[in-house]
Amino acid sequence: MFDLIMKDILGTPAILVGLFALVGLLLQKKGIADVISGTLKTIMGFIILGAGATVLQGSLNIFSQMFEEGFHIEGVIPNNEAIVALAQDAFGAETAMIMLFGMLVNILLARFTKFKYIFLTGHHTMFMACLLAAVLSTSGLSGALLVLVGSVILGLLMVLMPALLQPTVKEITGSDDIAVGHFGSIGYFVAAKVGKLTGNKLKTTEEVKVPKSLGFLRDSSVALALTMTLMFFVVALVVGPNFIEKELSAGTNFLVFSLTQAITFAGGVFIILAGVRMLIAEIVPAFKGVADKVVPNAKPALDCPIVFPFAPNAVIIGFLSSFVAGLISMLILPIFGLSVIVPGLVPHFFTGAAAGVFGNATGGRRGAILGAFANGLLISFLPALLLPVLGSLGFEGTTFGDADFGVVGLIIGYIISLFS
Repeated sequence: MFDLIMKDILGTPAILVGLFALVGLLLQKKGIADVISGTLKTIMGFIILGAGATVLQGSLNIFSQMFEEGFHIEGVIPNNEAIVALAQDAFGAETAMIMLFGMLVNILLARFTKFKYIFLTGHHTMFMACLLAAVLSTSGLSGALLVLVGSVILGLLMVLMPALLQPTVKEITGSDDIAVGHFGSIGYFVAAKVGKLTGNKLKTTEEVKVPKSLGFLRDSSVALALTMTLMFFVVALVVGPNFIEKELSAGTNFLVFSLTQAITFAGGVFIILAGVRMLIAEIVPAFKGVADKVVPNAKPALDCPIVFPFAPNAVIIGFLSSFVAGLISMLILPIFGLSVIVPGLVPHFFTGAAAGVFGNATGGRRGAILGAFANGLLISFLPALLLPVLGSLGFEGTTFGDADFGVVGLIIGYIISLFS
């Protein structure tokens, strides 16, 4: 029963968000038809978003294999799912308990403080709980005390990180109805600050002047498909047909395969945007019941793709700029005596794209480029610095990828070092 609640219900983002929508609709005393429709559409929106992410990640994983083969790169690849899977044997029970009680702390803080955010990105809640269990255990904490300290820290992060971003989120969305609940928040905050310092928000990425003959580029899906086709073709030509056709494409011509993967990537983004639009349309009115009855004025804090539809061009620019920063970082990290962090396409896409949107909101085109570039540096250097803090987990060829994990892990590690 415990595994059912922790892993299958609370650990499944679509079900978690659906439960909040269900509670919200019931608290508003909606009719049975509205309750069923609103709940199912909320879950459906999240599943569509997840399906798009799966399609996109499949294409990115293909590109990563081609990239590593073509340029013979070796190093640590940050991947939240991989490091959590490795940690489950050692910290599975602690992770589950910190996650459960951390969510309760989140609701209590939202109810009794000015931070009215309910963090609904379930998988990131689990990832942070796992990081806290691993890092706190190195201090000698164990049992109930470890769970208590971890839960309080997690609950605080679940309200403070959305609060940190909310002023910029209001600029992005034009409303105060939703928040971003994603532990890449430090990267997005830095991107917004860099954008404000370096750019002009009036010169937005969404108003790029395109000649009439290239009018089709105004469609962000077409522009993204062409951009990814160019990237795939360049890497495919470096790798050559032998590896691609034998190892990846099952005999399909390497350029044809690259073209279909590039368009698949763009299709994944299109699906994500469709899921986000459906999710927002359903979760905001459904969440009103929770806000009115349980946590007055509460806002749902949702995964980072929630901002993608508001600046689709910034999504492309942010991804590319963050990835370039990751490539440059590979050359710089050894100079500082740090492990080489291979730029993972998945973290650079999701956090880089979101950073591009945040940078664009405060600094327009230049803000999107430089803000996302700053995010790319953060998610390259922070994982490298975090590796020693994770102890034995830090030597398995992977680590946590997004900015908040690095910042939280390093701060806790430093505090532990002061008392040890």
